[in-house]
Amino acid sequence: MNDWIDYYDSTHTIYASKLHRDVHFEIVAADIIRYIPSPDAVVLDYACGEALSAPKVAAACAKLILAEPAPGVRGRLTDRFAPITTIEVRALDDLRSLEDRSVDLAVMNSVAQYMTPQQLDSAFSVISRLLKPDGRLVLGDVLHAHAGTVSDVTSLLRLAVQHGFLKDALVGLVRTALSDYRQLRSKVGLQRYTEADVLAKLAAAGLTGARENINIGHNQSRMTFVARLAV
Repeated sequence: MNDWIDYYDSTHTIYASKLHRDVHFEIVAADIIRYIPSPDAVVLDYACGEALSAPKVAAACAKLILAEPAPGVRGRLTDRFAPITTIEVRALDDLRSLEDRSVDLAVMNSVAQYMTPQQLDSAFSVISRLLKPDGRLVLGDVLHAHAGTVSDVTSLLRLAVQHGFLKDALVGLVRTALSDYRQLRSKVGLQRYTEADVLAKLAAAGLTGARENINIGHNQSRMTFVARLAV
């Protein structure tokens, strides 16, 4: 995961344009809000990234904890959201000191593919400890073992047409093919899972889960799971 942390802490070109970036975060925030159980909820966004639409999520809950491993990104989050008292920015290691059974909703979106299987197990273990007895983990945007890059490209182009950045998306695809992202993806790779693989990993962490019909975000070839503490 460290190589990917360094990449996302750099000046990268993962988004085709500012509009693409903004649309992405708006969609993800709206999808996360659907899972918030009440205005009094404590929500944890695990490895949240830039989280540009976090204020909308924070407005729907009592506290939003943005946990981010990349120090540069974490610094920007701290500066950006300092005026919003209901948003708390932490490093992933800080989560180990949080009180047991203190989180109503934990979200890991578009994270699993960048972690080793062992790192994902560790993350599930931490979240399992933090979840309240009726709390939920939403694991989103998991790469399916049998889905390729064609579905990712098709999904991006469909989104670009809907939101008016098709030209930027086409240029961005070429740029990405020649970028450090492509080289890093070839070198380190991305983790892919079957549905059964994910459910087994959740069970090993004391969680019982099921796949949702709709994935968080725009790419419906990927998977979202909702898990609870096993009884």
